[in-house]
Amino acid sequence: MKYSNLGKLAAVALLAVSAAGCSSWDNMSHRQKSAVTGAGIGGVAGAVVTGGGVLGTVGGAAIGGVIGDQVGKNR
Repeated sequence: MKYSNLGKLAAVALLAVSAAGCSSWDNMSHRQKSAVTGAGIGGVAGAVVTGGGVLGTVGGAAIGGVIGDQVGKNR
């Protein structure tokens, strides 16, 4: 993994952690929390797989959000 990819990954992780700390998180349903978490994980995975490509990051976030929504629905 290149150093620049590690920096991007750290930035996305920091953004995810700060978003999780928002007060609106407490008002979200389990399904919404699952969708947000899935989008964050998918975005990071997409960025890693495509070497930080925008399309891979956004696509991974979209796919992860859908998967997280469906997992949260069944719980």
